[in-house]
Amino acid sequence: MSVHIRSIGTAVPPTELPQTKARDLFAAQPGINRLGARLIGAAFDGSAIETRHTVVDALAGGTDSALVAEGLVLDASTGARNAVYAERVPELLLGAARAALEGSGLETGDITHVVTVSCTGFYAPGPDYELVRGLGLSPRVQRFHLGFMGCYGAFPALRAADAFARADPNAVVLIVCVELCTIHLTSSNDPEQIVATSVFADGAAAALVTARPAPAGTRILTIDALASTITDEGESEMAWTIGDSGFRMRLSGYVPSIIGASIEDVVAPLLAPTVPAATPLWAIHPGGRSILDKVEQALGLTEEQLAPSRGVLRDHGNMSSATVLFILERLLSENASDSRRGISGGESSIDGPGADGPGVGDSSVGSPTIENPSDRGEALCAMAFGPGLTVEVGRFTRTRA
Repeated sequence: MSVHIRSIGTAVPPTELPQTKARDLFAAQPGINRLGARLIGAAFDGSAIETRHTVVDALAGGTDSALVAEGLVLDASTGARNAVYAERVPELLLGAARAALEGSGLETGDITHVVTVSCTGFYAPGPDYELVRGLGLSPRVQRFHLGFMGCYGAFPALRAADAFARADPNAVVLIVCVELCTIHLTSSNDPEQIVATSVFADGAAAALVTARPAPAGTRILTIDALASTITDEGESEMAWTIGDSGFRMRLSGYVPSIIGASIEDVVAPLLAPTVPAATPLWAIHPGGRSILDKVEQALGLTEEQLAPSRGVLRDHGNMSSATVLFILERLLSENASDSRRGISGGESSIDGPGADGPGVGDSSVGSPTIENPSDRGEALCAMAFGPGLTVEVGRFTRTRA
């Protein structure tokens, strides 16, 4: 029996935040000194990000909010930030879930388990409850929530879904990762806070995991193996804590080097007997441009192998736990070499078919697939990193049922 990811859907808020506009906003904040302004310019310009999406509309010049008013980033309380989280999470997680269901061959009545993942807010009844009510699922669906794990949170969710599906071959597990990172952005001269402000964004991604046979011709990602490890160093270099004025990310400049030094030892056993460079498809969590650079160098990967990860970083930034599913969605939908997914019009939207239509946001799901001789089966390696330093890795096979 094999367990596979049947489909993936993604959703982002409607407000797009160009990186240049975000840079200028944060550089102009009161209290930013000359060194801080230079650091902001360097971090934002060197991030390899063009656009991000945010629920804080005022960051992009929209209506003033409890977090941003008249171009000033407010020192808002954690309570005020969490209130925005509770208000805006439902639209994103439901949008991603509906996108995953569309064209999957599965119905809401098939779903037996719900696993939600988030590290950017709390409320109860929470996201898992919102999915049951919003999608009209059975009230007896089994619900699980994985909170505050950070950017690698999608992997424990996949591990749980894989176990559920192996225990019950009829199970259908809906995973939804939803993160509103921008509600915690703050103005600062601190280099680590500036780096965090330059990369984090908002988004949601959903995956349907099951052992049920997929309709013939459906492209799927078979789950071959999942592994987790904690590096020998780095516990103090990446952390996610709760303060009085929002959640605070510690992201040391040493993180890329630690990942680069340890990643080959983590990945090699999962891919043996082949070497990492022989695996054609890669989904590497883009914690930042320098992390992708270090992984590419350490594993001897090509620009083409890194293209899907760099494309998601460019178009969406770092959406914490949801990000790796955005990359897997691109790989599931199209050729790995197509790093500009959606530019040709393949991306759908919650707003409707028109790019300028009104609505709550946009989501991507199942672009028209491109025929490829390698649909007989291609090896895929995915990975994400988080506090600890924790490294999560998965081996998949992209194939057609």
